[in-house]
Amino acid sequence: MLGARGRRTPSGTPIGIDPSRSAVRLTQVTKEYGRGPSAVVALDDASAGIAAGSFTAVMGPSGSGKSTFLHCAAGLDRPTSGTVRLGGEDLGELDEKELTRFRRTRIGFVFQSFNLLSSLTVEQNITLPLRLAGAGTDHDSVRGVTAAVGLTGLLGRRPAELSGGQQQRVAIARALITRPEVIFADEPTGALDPDTADDILALLRQAVTDLHQTVVMVTHDPAAARRTDRVVFLAGGRVARRLDAPSAEQVKSVMSELRRAH
Repeated sequence: MLGARGRRTPSGTPIGIDPSRSAVRLTQVTKEYGRGPSAVVALDDASAGIAAGSFTAVMGPSGSGKSTFLHCAAGLDRPTSGTVRLGGEDLGELDEKELTRFRRTRIGFVFQSFNLLSSLTVEQNITLPLRLAGAGTDHDSVRGVTAAVGLTGLLGRRPAELSGGQQQRVAIARALITRPEVIFADEPTGALDPDTADDILALLRQAVTDLHQTVVMVTHDPAAARRTDRVVFLAGGRVARRLDAPSAEQVKSVMSELRRAH
């Protein structure tokens, strides 16, 4: 498959973008850190579309721009140039206060380190986005989400009283509670043992299949990628390949090719 830089499909649309179905769309996004000769280009004119209601993995060799891709797509970092649209909203047109509010209400996050507040109970951690947004807590929704991720009976505990897998379930429930347009997961299984990791991936898969969420996951693990609908591969800050219905073997093969090429 062709890379994204300066090349187009026959219709003229950047590779990976479906204008009618993209929940997230990056168009010719460049992200530089620093200035002058020492500047580091983390993303280089990258274009990609994430289909609504899909489970997408973002992969690539070390230094390929995976985390920067996720941070720009999620509005955690502003690109140096290019456009990021999420749910039809141009994130570049929002000021910092508007962007914070947007992330709080329309985006969910799941991180490798869980990012739970140790002083809060499970229920308080889950409902934190609602409280920060000034929204009331719908206890039926809380019960529904906690049951879906297997936390029933644990709402009064604090993070230190939970296993790593249970803490990640809390993080997923917290991401789901606002019914966001997109959930971004950054190496969500990186700190977990293989069996627990598989359970977490099954939960993310369920969020897509049963709850019709859109999930974008950065991962280095081919076994995790095989649970997704498609993989977007980055290399040198550019979109290098895209693989639908991936198998672990196919992912390993593409990753080997990209490492050799870069």
